[in-house]
Amino acid sequence: MQDRSTASTPHSADGTALTGASADELGALLAYVPDRLRRLIDANRLDALVEIVVDLGRPVQLRFPGDYVLLPHVATVEDLEYVVQRAGAFRADSRTGIDGTLHRLSAIRNRYRDLVGVTMRVGRHLPGAAWPLRPWLERGDSLLILGAPGTGKTTLLRDATHILATVLRRRVVVVDTSNEIGGGGNVPHPAIGTARRLQVPDRAEQYRLLLEAVQNHTPEVIVIDEIGTRQEAEAAATIAERGVQLLATADGRTLANLVRNAALNLLLGGIGTVPLTESMALLRGVVGAAAGRHTVRERLQPPPFTVVAELLNDDLRTIVLYPDAALAVDALLDGERAEAVCLSARLTPEFIRQSLAAQQAEADRAVLADASPAPAPDSSPHTDSNTGGGDADAATAQD
Repeated sequence: MQDRSTASTPHSADGTALTGASADELGALLAYVPDRLRRLIDANRLDALVEIVVDLGRPVQLRFPGDYVLLPHVATVEDLEYVVQRAGAFRADSRTGIDGTLHRLSAIRNRYRDLVGVTMRVGRHLPGAAWPLRPWLERGDSLLILGAPGTGKTTLLRDATHILATVLRRRVVVVDTSNEIGGGGNVPHPAIGTARRLQVPDRAEQYRLLLEAVQNHTPEVIVIDEIGTRQEAEAAATIAERGVQLLATADGRTLANLVRNAALNLLLGGIGTVPLTESMALLRGVVGAAAGRHTVRERLQPPPFTVVAELLNDDLRTIVLYPDAALAVDALLDGERAEAVCLSARLTPEFIRQSLAAQQAEADRAVLADASPAPAPDSSPHTDSNTGGGDADAATAQD
């Protein structure tokens, strides 16, 4: 396994203004928290905050990467009502968002459908997180992102969307399962750049919207969050057959998990069992006890996703990238080690702090620029001259 980890300072890949979970956006989330709880939250740790968990009759919990803090306050019905009054109705999938942000609120209900808990998840855009993936995105590879919950799959997907739409200037359409990619409200969050978005009113209809996006909006790239059913996998395969680049996340921690998932391994070309004849055993080099088997599992067709990325839950959020998904799947089915390279998504508290600091600095510069008076016109006499023109042209031509 090769190591291609990066350690560059986080930046805006295209030089445009940085956007993300700024102090204003975090403030928007905290506005959904009752005052008595807000006063207990340590402002110095907000940059690493992952979730606020409010469960009836239990201490309110702040979750951080690999850790949590219990606040000295037991959640009450009034606390939950405070959240609901501001959030409004939850959708059929028990989720809702906050307009203009990437935050997500998810409800827990009892058997009588009464609200007994809320998970308030912080959504962040971290410019540069997907930059290590640019070579494969630029080449037109379809990329599938896997990983355990909370490892940053959607964060990585969102920044990859921004790179494709704004940096590489592709026609990108996002099919936004739970408004996690483009945020709450009708206007998509600036994090996805110039990408367009289709919201999914009912998860059961997502596969239909995937096909609608291709038929109606002439995309070069389709972005999908949370491929989780056989129908959605079939829709993705159909889109790939039409020559559209795919970018998606799916249920599964690792490539091996997805290979064993009968409902979703179609994303890898589908896995089937075929008879193992003597001639096939010789051709495949099967010897010894394995040659006595009557069947063998193999990939049935080219995978819709040509590249697979596993996002690990380690300190650096390492990306294990399989640059040739077909070869990797075949190797796993043959009991061999799949070739991969290691990258770093840098989705760490330190990276988040640096990214947010860069965003704040960019915002401060924009405010100062708006407040600065325009320079007075030069009224001194002058003559036309080409002096320095060559240097100016050279400077203009620099990349």
